[in-house]
Amino acid sequence: MTLSTRTFGKTGWPVSEIGFGAWAIGGSWGDVDDSEAKAALHTGLDAGVTFLDTADVYGDGRSERLIRDVLAERSGSRPVVATKAGRRLDPHIASGYTKANIEAFVDRSLMNLGVDCLDLVQLHCPPTDVYYQPEMFGGLDELVRAGKLKHYGVSVEKVEEGLKALDYEGVASVQIIYNIFRQRPADLFFAEAKKRNVAVIVRVPLASGMLTGKITADTQFAQDDHRAFNRHGEAFDVGETFAGVPFDVALGAVEELRALVPGGATMAQFALKWILMEDTVSVVIPGARRPEQATANAAASSLEPLSATTMQSVRALYQERIAPLVHHRW
Repeated sequence: MTLSTRTFGKTGWPVSEIGFGAWAIGGSWGDVDDSEAKAALHTGLDAGVTFLDTADVYGDGRSERLIRDVLAERSGSRPVVATKAGRRLDPHIASGYTKANIEAFVDRSLMNLGVDCLDLVQLHCPPTDVYYQPEMFGGLDELVRAGKLKHYGVSVEKVEEGLKALDYEGVASVQIIYNIFRQRPADLFFAEAKKRNVAVIVRVPLASGMLTGKITADTQFAQDDHRAFNRHGEAFDVGETFAGVPFDVALGAVEELRALVPGGATMAQFALKWILMEDTVSVVIPGARRPEQATANAAASSLEPLSATTMQSVRALYQERIAPLVHHRW
């Protein structure tokens, strides 16, 4: 299997267009043991994945440490490892986003990942006000100069936040939700990111598993799975769970999508390929808790491009069924 690569914005890094999202192996997705999590990571790397995305709060550092342990077992070139900082703040408020606080989180991630310098640190969906605090971004510039990180970016909830982040010259990447159920970034944000040569990381590509086509009305989720406890935004932004689309509406839309999936592809692979049809996307980061999921995700890279008719059909379904519920919110 050969994974296509794309250039990661102004960093110039060539990265696999399908990466590995390591939230699921950290926590909030039900139980996953260390050996299976490590096997999933190894399998993704063996398939050609060269971009791993984690965060200091995924399993309270567990995800970062699993990545450290797996990379220590491997030889050859090292993948880009992106982590995030900020969600450890309690309360999670804009005034907590100071250089001192973020540097403390960075130091912890350096230890968790077992490195002297982090490849990429992303502010982890901070409150909107943080994007209007240039001193925070100046503090990140200082951490780059100090050699603690090579580059920094942001992970955003809203398109507005992504657009504002582009104003800061040091921002190398923006991570944003973009999938068949969340199409607003294509309206303006992608064009602006391309203009500034800022990398775009796409998260929640499968709408928390909804776009795998495997979830039904009877699916039961573990108590510690965000798809059970955050269905209505009880713990964090509801847009992170099923892309903010009400469960029953999403199930109905998935049934309509089935007819568009090309022969020989799964719905999940179709959903990933749909995202990759946008050339501004640098990397998409589906999660994988098991080796076979990592293999299947990587295989989406080699699917034939989707036809114009298919793309139009997806857009029409979104406009009619989904956009009225989510388009204005994020």
